[in-house]
Amino acid sequence: MRVPRIAYFGPQGTFTEQAASRFEGELVPFETIPLAVAAVRDGSADLACVPIENSVEGAVPVTLDVLVRDEPVVAVAETVLDVKFSVLVRPGTTEIRTIASHPHALAQVREWIAATLPGATAIATSSTAAAAAAVERGEFDAAVSAPVAVNHYELDEYATDVLDVPDARTRFLLLRRPGQLPEPTGADRTSVVVTTPNRVGVLSELLTELALRGINLTGLESRPQKGKLGTYRFYIDVEGHIAEPRIGDALAALHRHSREIRFLGSFPKADHEPVEAHNAEFAAAASWVDAVRKGERG
Repeated sequence: MRVPRIAYFGPQGTFTEQAASRFEGELVPFETIPLAVAAVRDGSADLACVPIENSVEGAVPVTLDVLVRDEPVVAVAETVLDVKFSVLVRPGTTEIRTIASHPHALAQVREWIAATLPGATAIATSSTAAAAAAVERGEFDAAVSAPVAVNHYELDEYATDVLDVPDARTRFLLLRRPGQLPEPTGADRTSVVVTTPNRVGVLSELLTELALRGINLTGLESRPQKGKLGTYRFYIDVEGHIAEPRIGDALAALHRHSREIRFLGSFPKADHEPVEAHNAEFAAAASWVDAVRKGERG
């Protein structure tokens, strides 16, 4: 049986590599998130592992944007990593004047840098591993990187377990082209992105449809539509699976309120916490309506 190719946001030595290694497949690094997802769309990779949100810095905008561009992709799994950084330097380094990393990483260690390296200039790079590679080449003095990076680059650990906020975590999605969905597990998440008309109360209408069906909202993000000032897309995560009557009914209602809706997947939650579904009540109600339509009940 062929081993699936998993594209991931690289290069080697990123947190995304750590996340991708939890799934079975051949890991293939790509320089950016859009390139990793494009590899799935063009068939050069079977799956893509990308970061979607961080508990400190929130959603990853580039991932949100790439999910609605071009041909659809859907999430079939998620995983969550605890985040703690290592600060890596070239052997023999005694002074740190520049420290580089991905902007999300720099934001999560801002206080540590100010307290520990007050004279250092923080510089943004395309990824934490790209920062480590640049330090190895001599372009910067230090890199804020995933701990795994020390296994890929000829660098020493200046500091470990670096983080301003304890218990920070990052969630990653495993994406593929549309096809057979994962079976419901009773502990699932469903994601959609909704493009709405520009009218008063439209977001309230969407949320009301969820609340009326007893559906727990686990994520809500807005992103502007490119080139149209004041118009937005809403990224919505809920507990449950599209195979469940109440989730399917809710998505149909969101479709009625939207100009466009894109399904982003139904998949097992990383925490495996069971979802209170109320599916029996929805099934009973649907059976009653069907019986009334057939003249079998009043």
